[in-house]
Amino acid sequence: MSLSFCSFSSGSTGNCYLVRSGETALLVDAGISTKRILEGLAKTETTEEQLQGLLITHEHSDHVKSLKTLGKRKPELSVYANEGTWGAIDESCRPQKAKVFRNGDAFSIGDIQVKPFSVSHDAADPVGYSFYAEGKQVSIVTDTGYIPEGVFGEVEDADLLVLEANHDINMLKIGRYPWFLKQRILGDFGHLSNETAGHTLLRLLSQRQKERNVLLAHLSRENNFPEMAYQTVKNILEEENYHIGKQLLLSTIVRDEVSAVFQV
Repeated sequence: MSLSFCSFSSGSTGNCYLVRSGETALLVDAGISTKRILEGLAKTETTEEQLQGLLITHEHSDHVKSLKTLGKRKPELSVYANEGTWGAIDESCRPQKAKVFRNGDAFSIGDIQVKPFSVSHDAADPVGYSFYAEGKQVSIVTDTGYIPEGVFGEVEDADLLVLEANHDINMLKIGRYPWFLKQRILGDFGHLSNETAGHTLLRLLSQRQKERNVLLAHLSRENNFPEMAYQTVKNILEEENYHIGKQLLLSTIVRDEVSAVFQV
C-alpha cells in the first residue's frame, strides 16, 4: 500500500484528515474533539506506533480545537506548522513537540514526504499539503478564497486531490448569513465555491491528463449540500466533454462522518 486518505470530519464545525502509508500515519488538523479523533484512528485501525505527526493548516478553531487536549493525551506526538501559524495559536495550546516548517520546503515524516504550500485565506499563514510515498501523491487544498497560481503546479500530479467546494454562490447570497460574512466567504481570502472547484478541475484536466480521484471537501452546512456540490462540478466538467468515471473519479466528503478509506 502506498498512500491512503480518510476524512474524520470536514467543514466549518471541524476538520481532521488521516493520510497513511504502509508504515506512517499523519493527521491533518485537529478541529474535532480528541475523542472523535481517537475513534477515527481506531475505526481505520491506525496504531499508536504508526501515528507520527499532526500537521496544522492554519489557526482557526475548526482546525485546532483539540490541539491542547490531544497534546496532553499524546505528548509524544510531533505537531507541525509554520511560524505564522504558531504565532497565531495561544501559547497554552502548544504541544511539547511543536515543529516549524517553511512553506515550500519539503520534509519527511517516517516514509512520507510532506510539502506545505501557501493558500489564500484570512489566517496568519495558511497552507495546503501534498504527501508523497512510493510514487503516489495525495494533496489537500481547502480554506482558500481562490487557487493561487503556484498551487496548480503543486497539485497537478496528485493521484488523490481533496478540494474545497464550500458553497453554492446563489444559496450563500440569498441565505441568512450577515452581509459581512457573505463578503468574507466570497472574497479572495474566503472559501472556494462549487463553481470555482469545477473550473479548477477543468484547468487541471486540461494541463495534465492522468487518472485521479477528487474528493470535494469542507462543504457548508448552510449554503451547500453534497448532491449540489457534486452535480455542479459534474455539469461544469461535462460541458467541456470531461466525464466522471473516465477522466476522473469524483466524490463528496460528508461533514461529520468518518469517510471511506481511499487508496492510491
